[in-house]
Amino acid sequence: MTQMPKESIRDVRTHLAEVVERAERDDRPTVITRRGKEVAAVVSIDVLRKYLKWEERETNRIIDERMANRSAGVPIEDVIKETWARSE
Repeated sequence: MTQMPKESIRDVRTHLAEVVERAERDDRPTVITRRGKEVAAVVSIDVLRKYLKWEERETNRIIDERMANRSAGVPIEDVIKETWARSE
């Protein structure tokens, strides 16, 4: 995986426009840190939309998979948890 730029909240406050331009131009998130801990990210709207589409496809795929095997009877909450776990 490509290394993502990291910026402290203080630095992001100082040059937010540059961080947003970089996210839009490079389609790479900038990870925002607070006291050295990763807490958020700035991503382009295109990256966010791609992620949301992927998440929806994955959720639907898992639901279809589970519906085909009805004997399991898995609650939707478990399906959602499994989807999130796969994306980490």
